[in-house]
Amino acid sequence: MCSLEKRGRIWILTLGGDDEHRLSPDVLDSIKSALDRIRSESSSGSALVTTSTGKFFSNGFDLAWARSGPSSAASFQQRLNLMVDKHRSIVASLVSLPMPTIAAITGHAAAGAFMLALAHDYIVMRRDRGFLYMSELDIGLPFVDYMMALIRAKSPSPAVLRDIVLRSRRFTAGEALDARIIQVAAADSGEAVAEAVRLAEDLAGRGWDGKVYASIRTAAFPELAGGLGLVIGIAKKTTSRL
Repeated sequence: MCSLEKRGRIWILTLGGDDEHRLSPDVLDSIKSALDRIRSESSSGSALVTTSTGKFFSNGFDLAWARSGPSSAASFQQRLNLMVDKHRSIVASLVSLPMPTIAAITGHAAAGAFMLALAHDYIVMRRDRGFLYMSELDIGLPFVDYMMALIRAKSPSPAVLRDIVLRSRRFTAGEALDARIIQVAAADSGEAVAEAVRLAEDLAGRGWDGKVYASIRTAAFPELAGGLGLVIGIAKKTTSRL
């Protein structure tokens, strides 16, 4: 499963599972457990880096597992819905996490994994290999509401949104940087993680109040926060006394 490491003020979450790090129920549970631990053990002045190893950052939901049940459309949909519900919970955890978050994309990131990356505040991606790809249109699966809200919130323009969801475009790191989907294109996998950790150290070093940071993040993306059932603007009581 996933592994979690603490380096001073920085948490490093490394995705696990099979070679493609598919988001099976067990992997999703492992990610959520790690985020719960980070939330409970962290204080202000922390940051999270999420990364992976090998050719894939993650190839998205484990559709092979979803198809492995009884041979019926209902069974497939039930298993898919289970993964969607767990994925939604992880996105909600990331959007409400009381610290800056950075995804270090070390390989291909498709579908649910692309959305997992978008749920972070920053994305660093290796330039020499991998792409970002929303495959739903190609494989005939619709987006649920929170997914589209996430993609809309993190798409820098209507044209980029169109290319992601209505063209199923595969973005290399250079293309994703030009489109402003990611913030840094690093030379290779090792440098992507190193750049993400450097950014995390810089952000953690600001010593921001984590609860205030999370409240500002949810207020910045109200449609997404509302769709995830998160409280928006919890810092209002504090600012009202100023």
